[in-house]
Amino acid sequence: MIEQARIHKATGMRLFWATMWARAYPRMVGVYRERSWMFFETILPVLAVSGYVFFYRAIQAPPEYTGFAVLGGAMTAFWLNVLWSMASQLYWDKDQGNLELYVVAPGSLMAVLLGMAVGGLVMTTTRATVIIVVCSLIFGVTYQIGDPLLLAAVFVVTMTALYGMGMLFASVFLVAGREAWHLSNLLQEPIYLVSGFYFPVKALGFGVATFASFIPLTLGLDAMRQLIFSGDPTMGFLPVPVELVILVVLAVVFIVAAFFALSRLEQIGRRQGRLIERRR
Repeated sequence: MIEQARIHKATGMRLFWATMWARAYPRMVGVYRERSWMFFETILPVLAVSGYVFFYRAIQAPPEYTGFAVLGGAMTAFWLNVLWSMASQLYWDKDQGNLELYVVAPGSLMAVLLGMAVGGLVMTTTRATVIIVVCSLIFGVTYQIGDPLLLAAVFVVTMTALYGMGMLFASVFLVAGREAWHLSNLLQEPIYLVSGFYFPVKALGFGVATFASFIPLTLGLDAMRQLIFSGDPTMGFLPVPVELVILVVLAVVFIVAAFFALSRLEQIGRRQGRLIERRR
């Protein structure tokens, strides 16, 4: 008799990581299969950055502002990925009929969203790198990185907090239903302004900058600019160590809030079926 193969059922953290990588794989592979994406998602954003660079040069702003615009333009890739590829993703999956599979699957929704984040991070990092390299070569931007390890820590913590916020927004947008599309459009441009994507957020005043600090990219961008363009330290909103501590707190808060929100949505979906949109 042929001995039957043993099937090991993944549980716990093993199931969590398997679910995450399974969901990340399509996005990671999609980067190389969709050739047109490389043009529309990397070359065209350079035009938006160029507009701010030419404006700063026209008003004879300090040379650091050119670097501010380039770095901010690169970081928009991460914000758009969180807003469109994470926060709105569960609503789109619900509309396409995939949400039922996520809810009844043994893996958690948080693992699914984390897989989206990991896969999306590959795409957005490619886009951000192209923007920085191309704009730096065209406009002659110079960088003076004083502490590479601290810069790496700021970037990692910023991304953790940002994608944690994206997981929390995913549950909020799912509950909002059809208004998710309008919420995504509503939040896109105002965040560019209040978070200081193309200028120091300190210019908006202490009150607005403090309010905008609830968005991780605000403090993350401000800290990275202080570390990359070591010029006038008064351009920063807060000292880098303080901003790093706040980012760590935001990361913990967003991830914990997302965990409870997604767990609650899973319970509702499995017990009451409210998340499934009934087609007439």
